[in-house]
Amino acid sequence: MNDNDTLALLPLILLGGTAILVMLGIAAKRNHKLTAWLTLSGLAASFVSIFAIAPRVPRQVTSLLLIDRNALFYLGLIIASAAAVAVLSYQYFAKHDVQREELYLLLMVATLGCGVLVTSVHFASFFLGLEVLSISLYGMVAYFTSRGQALEAGIKYLILASASAAFLLFGMALIYAATGTMSFSSVRDLSLHDSSLALLLPGIALSFTGIGFKLGVVPFHLWTPDVYQGAPAPVAAFVATTSKTAVVALLLRYLATGTQQSRAVFFLFSVIAVASMCAGNLLALRQNNVKRVFAYSSIAHFGYILVAFLAGTTMAGRAVAFYLVAYTVTILTAFGIVTALSTSEADADDLEDYRGLFWRRPVLASLFAAVLLSLAGIPATMGFVGKFYIIASGANASAWPLIIVLVLTSVIGLSYYLRIMVTLFSPLPERESSTERLVWSSAFVLGGLAVLLISLGVYPTPLLNLIRATIGGIN
Repeated sequence: MNDNDTLALLPLILLGGTAILVMLGIAAKRNHKLTAWLTLSGLAASFVSIFAIAPRVPRQVTSLLLIDRNALFYLGLIIASAAAVAVLSYQYFAKHDVQREELYLLLMVATLGCGVLVTSVHFASFFLGLEVLSISLYGMVAYFTSRGQALEAGIKYLILASASAAFLLFGMALIYAATGTMSFSSVRDLSLHDSSLALLLPGIALSFTGIGFKLGVVPFHLWTPDVYQGAPAPVAAFVATTSKTAVVALLLRYLATGTQQSRAVFFLFSVIAVASMCAGNLLALRQNNVKRVFAYSSIAHFGYILVAFLAGTTMAGRAVAFYLVAYTVTILTAFGIVTALSTSEADADDLEDYRGLFWRRPVLASLFAAVLLSLAGIPATMGFVGKFYIIASGANASAWPLIIVLVLTSVIGLSYYLRIMVTLFSPLPERESSTERLVWSSAFVLGGLAVLLISLGVYPTPLLNLIRATIGGIN
């Protein structure tokens, strides 16, 4: 490595350095506010460094990492969403009598793992980034050891993630046996002789288990509702947005090698996409827990994203990027509201916690209604533009059966979103509810997310122009 390589890795170096600084700060003196400020400062420095290195990319750093405009775009999205989670965590954990500081250390390490994933072009760096992310999430999900649900969620996530990692490693071994290399480019030429394909295609299928588990798509989705429900609200927001964004960015790079040109891989992805859209929306209909509704909804939404993957065009890559931004903004806003309404005893995740919210907290209720409309794909929100872009990319590739399933399952999704909205405007319950106000930092984050949610839904051109300038295709 030379100086230019080191400069190209500056965002990742700053993330790792901040994690070390936070760890040393905790060892020297426990201070919740100081730890939060160190975390946010490091994330801000890493975000700013992206603009400093943008003129110098693309840059291949060893055979493991590639820093290009795609990677920088997703790095920016990951760091920004991690910063929002850190701000929401400050208000949330201030209510709880626990050791708070280690949460920020785990958050920084998990964000570093996400950064490694989005820059990976090699199975070794892929696995390292995935495990750094996963091990941090084990601790974050089960952070409240006094809560049975949190421990249960952490143990389930640990066991299932370990099993998926075993499948992933075996898939990597098969790919290496077929191609003699661990680079993603090893799967580009699928016109190999039959003896190689006999190892390569099963290897690709097994390697997708690690990716599919982190995305929470069917049939790797069983952990999703329990982890969302048991994890602290800001941690659930990180799992739902930042970690999944990193895995989607990696999958984009993986599929850029041409794996979607294989009929077997295309069929596998099609089955997963249809199953995810159907199962996610149908299972969400029976839920009375808001976190579990978002969990099953996420299964459906990443099924929608797979429709664009299967289109395999330049437009599809940009559609995925826009949809990820829209989904991240929407879900961060949703969990920000859950965080604001949560108490030291429990998270505000039961549907009854939101009954009559408009009459108690009209601003939060209106914002939550906008979130639900965005998730449902109603016009004037980012969710509508994102879903339209996904459908357009599928139509561009003539993927009509998948588009039909997407539209029909989206109609099903309207019912459980509307059920929550009706609850927001229902008469007030007899029991008293918390009237705690937002701290200024959380209010600032929620206000900024609300502006993005509506403004980019009404006028998405600035974001679309940025995506066109940075994001390539997946063909």
